Amino acid sequence: MDFTLLKTDVGSKARAGTLTLDHGSIETPIFMPVGTVGTVKSVHQRELREDIKPDIILGNTYHLYLRPGIEILEQAGGLHKFMGWEGNILTDSGGYQVYSLSNNRKIKEEGVHFKSHIDGSKHFFTPENVMEIQRSIGADIIMAFDECTPYPCEYGYAKNSMHMTHRWLERCIEHLKKVPFKYDYAQTFFPIVQGSTYTDLRKQSAEYIAGVNADGNAIGGLSVGEPAEEMYAMAEVVCDILPQDKPRYLMGVGTPINILENIALGVDMFDCVMPTRNARNGMLFTSEGTINIKNKKWENDFSPLDPSGMTFVDSDYSKAYLRHLFAANEYLGKQIATIHNLGFYLWLVRTARERILSGDFSDWKNKMVNQMNKRL
Repeated sequence: MDFTLLKTDVGSKARAGTLTLDHGSIETPIFMPVGTVGTVKSVHQRELREDIKPDIILGNTYHLYLRPGIEILEQAGGLHKFMGWEGNILTDSGGYQVYSLSNNRKIKEEGVHFKSHIDGSKHFFTPENVMEIQRSIGADIIMAFDECTPYPCEYGYAKNSMHMTHRWLERCIEHLKKVPFKYDYAQTFFPIVQGSTYTDLRKQSAEYIAGVNADGNAIGGLSVGEPAEEMYAMAEVVCDILPQDKPRYLMGVGTPINILENIALGVDMFDCVMPTRNARNGMLFTSEGTINIKNKKWENDFSPLDPSGMTFVDSDYSKAYLRHLFAANEYLGKQIATIHNLGFYLWLVRTARERILSGDFSDWKNKMVNQMNKRL
């Protein structure tokens, strides 16, 4: 892996860089569409490749481990070949999914016992076997196994969890030394900063993670219900400590406004299910504000879906037609909305990059935040 920092914005801490991996270059800041089980919901790989054009997508260790299963993925030659995607992939270690299974898991020092959300079968994740699973999946960037604390979270719990995450990290690192790459390309490893919304814990964790000297670093445990102001405060604390010459990934964030504000704080990489999930519920993000396409006001609006949009659906279909598809419960409506939203998110981070490089990011960001607060 190689990361080149090209420019930092004068009026903020926003950065533009290039991250190079074996499956291609990633221009940062970047948004990674979420392909949890080897598919970005409602989108063909051809549409991803030719229209949305993300430099990297995300898969999830927990879900891929349960199905199709590691044996199938290895027989296919890894996730890239299994799903027909030649670009970069990052896998979340499953720590967040384990967090979300609060009624069906037990966390111990050795690892996490949990029941499958699919059939109730029992499983056990450890830092060691999660590294092995991610070797088999074959993502370009793999994540350390961590515990994602809930919000709100008592200080004592957050502190103990953070230290356990650090101990798990050391086990991940040691085990990776013993497990070679399974395919004909390298994998890059990111540890994860934790510490809930406590400034002293975030500082301590960020300093510890920085000391590991990994190729890149992630910030976890945010976007779990805390107010946006607390998210920004923690992201700023951590970014001020993590190395300048390495990419920073804020996990699970967020709204378009969240992304812009965190870019301004020095974050380089993002992922979130929001553009795809909200699309399936009829919510469209645009540079002028948010549209609920189910509203009656769009019933006879035959204008293009988004005149400023970057994907084919924005000019091929009208607001009235998309509203009709949702009213008729036609799945094509969800597909169109998903392609639009993903296209918008990629446009947003790419335009942010252009503005950083041209030197007027801060003014543009403030204008965009004001516009995107509107409900159309």
